[in-house]
Amino acid sequence: MFRDRLPGKKTYSSRALFSPPLPRRASQSMDSELEEAVCKLAWLHFACARDDLDSGAALLAELKVLLTRLPSLPPLFEKTPKAVEELKIARAIYENAVILSLKIKDREAFERSLCQLKEFYINTCGIIAPSPDEYPFLGLNLLRLLAENRIAEFHTELELLPLEALSHPCIKYAVELEQSFMEGAYNRLINAHQAVPHETYVYLMDLLAETIRDEVAECSVEAYDYLPISVAKKMLMFTSDQELLEYISEEQPEWEIKDYSVHFDMAKPKSHMDLSSFKLIRQALSYARELEHVV
Repeated sequence: MFRDRLPGKKTYSSRALFSPPLPRRASQSMDSELEEAVCKLAWLHFACARDDLDSGAALLAELKVLLTRLPSLPPLFEKTPKAVEELKIARAIYENAVILSLKIKDREAFERSLCQLKEFYINTCGIIAPSPDEYPFLGLNLLRLLAENRIAEFHTELELLPLEALSHPCIKYAVELEQSFMEGAYNRLINAHQAVPHETYVYLMDLLAETIRDEVAECSVEAYDYLPISVAKKMLMFTSDQELLEYISEEQPEWEIKDYSVHFDMAKPKSHMDLSSFKLIRQALSYARELEHVV
């Protein structure tokens, strides 16, 4: 998953999918449904690694149906003889589901799969060993919140992590990106695109670049009446004039192009306060002053 663990073409074992491996005796005693889940999980992992997205989506749908038949999974957590094996397999399925949703660029499925995966990370402590890929996936979750400009939720999730998680490269990467974002150091954010800790982070970095571009666009409208096209192109991090024009056409229709410049007059916020609004404000302030005298 986050390491090279491709199963072979002819034989697939659960050892290649998650760590620690299932004991041989336990795997032999699995019932048919559990064995089927292990087999299909191997094929799902292989499909994700080969970017066979259609096959991966079909396998994932079948695996989710199989999971409904395993009583040891959340929210029941029944203590069955095969509970440990079932929980490990289910966790590995959702880890692959997160990667598959990233590859097909399905943001809703990505968020849903992450929420389901976090249930296993949080509520199976003491039942099964921690996943070696837990922090990389939690780092993905932080990066998702940052890319969607949900800073408050980013800090909430960060506070829930144990102290040792902060030293993990994937968590540190997300934290450093958030610091650069809050400082307005957008160049550092763009350069960080070249230093992602894993290829699965690239899609979210592209989303983050879009968020940064929207932030810069909003500030430009407030700060300038117009900008030369060459300057606007550089500020909005486009490589060609055509990319800038397409962005304006699709995302900023109120911007105008004239005299080789981008004009923001039509996009500037209009004041909606009329005289009656000012009268109400003055009256409210007058009442406040009178109340102060009374108190």
